[in-house]
Amino acid sequence: MSGLSLHKKFEENSALLIFGILAVSAIGGLVQLVPILNQDSLDTASENSQLYNALELTGRDIYIREGCSTCHSQQVRPLIAEVERYGPYSRADEFVYDRPFLWGSKRTGPDLHRVGGKFSDAWHRLHLIDPRAVVAESIMPAYPWLARRPASATGNIAAKLTALRRLGHPYTDEDIAGAEQALEGQLEIDALIAYLQSLGTAQDYSGG
Repeated sequence: MSGLSLHKKFEENSALLIFGILAVSAIGGLVQLVPILNQDSLDTASENSQLYNALELTGRDIYIREGCSTCHSQQVRPLIAEVERYGPYSRADEFVYDRPFLWGSKRTGPDLHRVGGKFSDAWHRLHLIDPRAVVAESIMPAYPWLARRPASATGNIAAKLTALRRLGHPYTDEDIAGAEQALEGQLEIDALIAYLQSLGTAQDYSGG
């Protein structure tokens, strides 16, 4: 059967065409997934793997709840323009303790994976309460309620650490026992700032 007649056969038979599309898509998916299954850095902690403390983990939950990942990605790709703008590209082992991953693809706002330490806590606080006060052209919404809600209101942090330990996160008994105390006197805005300040700080910059 010639290539032309085979192509015509696919065009005339919708079921065959759908099968062909699914087969090609499956092959493409396997080509991407199979190598990842054997990549130890995706589930093996290293010096670049950061375990969130109780306050940072609470801040991460708030980050997810408020939909921050809708506008901000957390994945610096290995492209010169991105590295020059955001810092060293993201490594797979940096996300070992991220559940769920917050890589994202939408950048209405800048990528945040290397934002830790770039700005002071005071800057972040003002930026979250009144974004235009520090970035005049910002279209980010304000989050003033974060400065009124206690961090402990987001849920049972000790139970969360216990669940994560069962999934392989190396939290100790002391970490779990002191989790509730770590949130005492802290507001949701404090927790979110702690999380933002932790992002990308475990990277070994000497490695490129």
